[in-house]
Amino acid sequence: MQGEDRQRFILTRARAEGSVDVQVLAKELDVSSETIRRDLRVLESYGLLRRTHGGAYPVETRGYETTLDARTSRFVPEKRRIAAAAVELLGPAETVYVDEGFTPQLIAEALPDDRPMTVLTAALGVAHLLSHRENTTVLLLGGEIRATTRSTLGPWATQMLDEFVVDIAFMGANGISREHGVTTPDPAVGKMKARAMKVSRRKVFCGIHTKFGAVSFCRFADFREFEAIITDSQLPLSEARRYTRAGSRLVRV
Repeated sequence: MQGEDRQRFILTRARAEGSVDVQVLAKELDVSSETIRRDLRVLESYGLLRRTHGGAYPVETRGYETTLDARTSRFVPEKRRIAAAAVELLGPAETVYVDEGFTPQLIAEALPDDRPMTVLTAALGVAHLLSHRENTTVLLLGGEIRATTRSTLGPWATQMLDEFVVDIAFMGANGISREHGVTTPDPAVGKMKARAMKVSRRKVFCGIHTKFGAVSFCRFADFREFEAIITDSQLPLSEARRYTRAGSRLVRV
C-alpha cells in the first residue's frame, strides 16, 4: 500500500473507530512505526487528525462529523464533570440557552429544578429532557431537523433567537483554538451559534480536551468572548495557561 492509499486507510479507520494506535496500524499494514507516525503527521497537517501519545483521533471537518449517538459513548465521565462545573456558573440566571450536543444535554440535565427558569434550545433531546419539569419553561427553536445532532436549524430558528435577550448561554463546538477561534463544520449551524452568542449576556464554552487545537470549517466566535471556558483535566496545563495568558478564564475539572 502506497503512502496516499495508506493515509486514506488510516483516516477511514480513525473515523470509524474514533481513534487509531500506531503499533496496531504498523503491524496491520506491515510497515514501521515511524512510517505510521509520518502518515499521522501528514494527516494532522491537513487538519484531518490530531496526534496523541501513541496514536491519533479524527478532527471533525466539513465532510465528517460524529453523530450524537457516538458522542454519548466517549469521555462520558469527563463530560459529566464539565456539565456540573458549568451549572455552578448559572448564578441568578432566569433565561438559559442550551446548545446542541451531548455535553450541553448533560448541562440541561444538571440544571436546578427548584426555581422558575426558561430554557431556549435547538436540541430535541434537551427539549424532551426538560419538558417534564414543573418549574422549567422550554422554548424549542423551530426549523429543519439536522439528523447528525437531532437539532433544528435554519432561518426560522435564527429569527426566533433575534426576539430574545438571554441571561446565559452554554455553548459547545467542534473545535477551539487560539489562532482560529471557535469552529463548527456546518455553515447553518455556525450561523445559529453566532446568533445565540449575540443575544446572550453571558457565554460559557464547554468542551472536552480533544476540542482544543482542532479547527473546523466555520468560525462563529473568538475564544475571548466567553466569560469561562470549561474542559477536563486531560487538557495539558501548559495549553491551559496559553488561554489564561490571553485573558481567558479556563477551568479544568
